[in-house]
Amino acid sequence: MGESRGSRAMFTFLASWVRPTMNALMAKEWRGQERLPRGTGMIVCPNHVTEIDPIVVAHFLYNQGVMPHFLAKASLFEVPVIGSILRTVGQIPVERSSAGANRSLEAARAALADGGGIIIYPEGTLTRDPDMWPMKGHTGAARLALQTGAPVVPIAHWGAHEVFPRYAKRFHLFPRKRSRVLVGEPVDLSDLRGAPLTKTTLDAATERIVDSITALLAELRGEEPPAERWDPAHKQQKRMGRNSETPDDPDGSPRGGRS
Repeated sequence: MGESRGSRAMFTFLASWVRPTMNALMAKEWRGQERLPRGTGMIVCPNHVTEIDPIVVAHFLYNQGVMPHFLAKASLFEVPVIGSILRTVGQIPVERSSAGANRSLEAARAALADGGGIIIYPEGTLTRDPDMWPMKGHTGAARLALQTGAPVVPIAHWGAHEVFPRYAKRFHLFPRKRSRVLVGEPVDLSDLRGAPLTKTTLDAATERIVDSITALLAELRGEEPPAERWDPAHKQQKRMGRNSETPDDPDGSPRGGRS
């Protein structure tokens, strides 16, 4: 099996203008590409620090010959033109109903069978951590991994937030920034595969995934991560959506400090 001809043609068309744009915006420093599984689909779990993260990660994967697939709101597939593009390149609609969830799972299985990379942000939204470390994760990536048996590849990236800071309204193009990407070894979930998908199992798998991402980010940043992972529920913050209470400084740097 493989990506359809139409899907590859659309990916090629999109890449023809996305890649030059990203190359112009940022220099690249990519490491760990050899750790990407070959000949099989994978679940890719990156950290999430800025709204342009998906383009950074998709650019990286496409350059490695891995077709990037995102989970997108089902309503987006009903938007003219956008919906057609999403369907053509095999993006995966996410629905809330049980029947819709089953359809999403089957679409994910198909993308994995075709050797694609399904990109899932365990944090679910931009990190709320003031210093931009990964925060407490959702269990969606762990659930899909344990349901499908697909390998989970952690990825950390750093630098794109200097071009487009978290919650920013404009790009910071000069001086030219550098985007750094580091791929880790697939997360070992072997002891959890086949176990009932209980909260305990899913939480354990999620912690391993986020721990792996955090360790990679610490290596990229040359810093020690916080001893305690940021949990929005314990900070009286909204879990999803824009968080206007902790905006970054205008120069794109984290605010710093922890409460």
